[in-house]
Amino acid sequence: MSPRLDESHTDQATSTLPPHRSATEIPGPAHEPVPAQHAQEVAQDTHEVLEGLPEIPPYDEVAPLDARALSKTLFERLESLEEGTHEYAYVRNTLVELNLALVKFAASRFRSRSEPMEDIIQVGTIGLIKAIDRFELSRGVEFPTFAMPTIVGEIKRFFRDTSWSVRVPRRLQELRLDLAKAGDELAQQFDRAPTVGELAERLGISNDEVVEGMAASNAYTASSLDAQPEEDDSEGALADRIGYEDHGLEGIEYVESLKPLIAELPPRDRKILSLRFVANMTQSEIGEELGISQMHVSRLLSRTLVKLRKGLTVEE
Repeated sequence: MSPRLDESHTDQATSTLPPHRSATEIPGPAHEPVPAQHAQEVAQDTHEVLEGLPEIPPYDEVAPLDARALSKTLFERLESLEEGTHEYAYVRNTLVELNLALVKFAASRFRSRSEPMEDIIQVGTIGLIKAIDRFELSRGVEFPTFAMPTIVGEIKRFFRDTSWSVRVPRRLQELRLDLAKAGDELAQQFDRAPTVGELAERLGISNDEVVEGMAASNAYTASSLDAQPEEDDSEGALADRIGYEDHGLEGIEYVESLKPLIAELPPRDRKILSLRFVANMTQSEIGEELGISQMHVSRLLSRTLVKLRKGLTVEE
């Protein structure tokens, strides 16, 4: 399922209109028909909010330096407004629109991923909204510097939670990243692939945790059984290389259980079993081999098989 802004963020973002447009065009928070009297009140309040602010051109025409200066002015105005009011929402949404270029810049770093760019931008916009809500002018930090880690972190969290072929715990997802980073550093240091023990010592974890993290890494991507091999690969599709089911394995357990029982049989009974089931001789041929009648061979063989069956039953 493609990510989408939640209802509150969507309503706030899509209800924003540039300040240079008429305040009476501003819809209500949920895009519901606004009574004329209420619309006039909202327009008056918004006019008061915008009073003293420079006129803001269309957002896609605002230069980065101008957007930074306008954002600072709007943040100063935002601090003087009460959260939850139309005035607060209007200024906040204007800040979102002014700084969408930050989201697009951050999203461009992930253009090689398989997810649609539209989805990445929407996720990054959520990070931008969070950054606006947390930003404080008193910190003395420029807003782009403060917002970019939050935007990128939100996008990375999205990929971490949705791009795995098989769902694994977040602990193992983060461990995979730590192992990859530590593995690259140790490989450069030793000029070879690091061992499990070296990775465990570097990360301060046990060998079992390293092995668990390596196993979890296999769940990140999955290949189709029908995927065609590379041009220089002489083997066929993966499905053609999967082993077949060996029905002979089903009898191994019984053979191992029969070995001690057969060892306890008299030599003649073991000989009859060997001639019958290993040499595939008939009862008549066995009788000629041992110098006894076919009927006698049949009785001995039946008695031996009954004894072995009872022995298997007791073992179970």
